[in-house]
Amino acid sequence: MNNGELLALFKEKSVRIDAVMEADLAIVESPLLAQIIRHAIFQGGKRIRPLLTLLAASLVGDPPADTARLAISFEYLHAASLLHDDVIDHATLRRGAKTANTLWGMEPVILAGDYLHAHAMALASEVGGPTAMALIGRATAAMVESEFLQMHNAQEILISEEKYFQVLMGKTAALIAAACEAGIGHNQGTAEQRAALRTYGTNLGLAFQIVDDLLDYLGDPAKTGKAVGNDFQEGKMTLPLIKTLARAEAKDREVLVGLLKATPQERSGQQALAHTIIEKYQGFALARTQAESLLAEALAGLAIFGETPAKAPLAGLAHYVLSRDK
Repeated sequence: MNNGELLALFKEKSVRIDAVMEADLAIVESPLLAQIIRHAIFQGGKRIRPLLTLLAASLVGDPPADTARLAISFEYLHAASLLHDDVIDHATLRRGAKTANTLWGMEPVILAGDYLHAHAMALASEVGGPTAMALIGRATAAMVESEFLQMHNAQEILISEEKYFQVLMGKTAALIAAACEAGIGHNQGTAEQRAALRTYGTNLGLAFQIVDDLLDYLGDPAKTGKAVGNDFQEGKMTLPLIKTLARAEAKDREVLVGLLKATPQERSGQQALAHTIIEKYQGFALARTQAESLLAEALAGLAIFGETPAKAPLAGLAHYVLSRDK
C-alpha cells in the first residue's frame, strides 16, 4: 500500500471516527466545556490512535460493531494530554491555531483535559471492560511519569540514550501501543497476537519520534511548519545528538557540550556547526537506522496473522513513518 492509498484510507476512516465522536460528545451540557473540547479535538489531527484500534481489530476478522466507540477513547486521552501539555508549556500555538489555554485560560482548560481523561476511561470500561480499562490506566500512568522524567532530564545538560527512550516510551509509545492492543483484544485476539500488536504500537511510536528528531535537523520548514534546528536551539538532547556525543572525539564533543551550555541565542548562531559535527559522526544515519530497525521488528511480529489484506495498512503506516517529510 503506497502513501497515497494509505492516506486516502485513513481519511475515509477518520470521517467515521469524527462522526462517532460528534455523537458521543452530544452529552456534554456545559457550553464552555463543549467549546474547549471541540477546539481540542476537531482542530486537526490524523486520528492515528483510534485508526490503529480499528486496524488492529480487523486483523482477526470483522471488528465488533462498538469498536469505533472504544477507539475514540484513545483520541480523547491524546487530546487531554495535549491540553495539559500546552498549559504546562505555556504554549500559544498548536497546529497553527491559538491554544485553548490562550483562548480560555488555564483553569477551564485543565478541567476540560480532566473531563476528557475521565470520559475516556469510562468509555473504555463500558465498551472494552476491565482489559481496555487496564490498558488505558497503564498508558495514562506512563504518560504522566514520562513528564516527570522529562522535567528531571531538563535539569541535566547531557542525558543518556536510555533516559531518552524512557521518556519516549511514556510520552509517545505507551498510548499508541495501548490503542493497538485494545483493538486486537476487543476482537478476542490471543495473548500472542496482543503481544505482537503491543510491540508494533510501541515501536511505531518510538520510530515516529526519532523521525521527528531527524526532521528537526533535516526537514524543510515549508513542509514541517517549524524552523530547522528548533530542538537544538532549545537545548534538547534528541537521538542524533545523543549518538554523536557517544562517538565524538574529545575536541568535537567539547564543542557540542559547550553549545548545549550556551544560551539559546548563542546556539542559534551555531546550528550549522552542530549539524556538521553530527553529520561527521553519522548521528543522523545512526538514528535513522535505529528507526528502521524498530519498524522491521514491529512488522516481523505481524507475521503471525498470515497473509491477510488487513495487514497492509499497518505495514503501509510503518513505511509512511520512515518516508514522511512533515
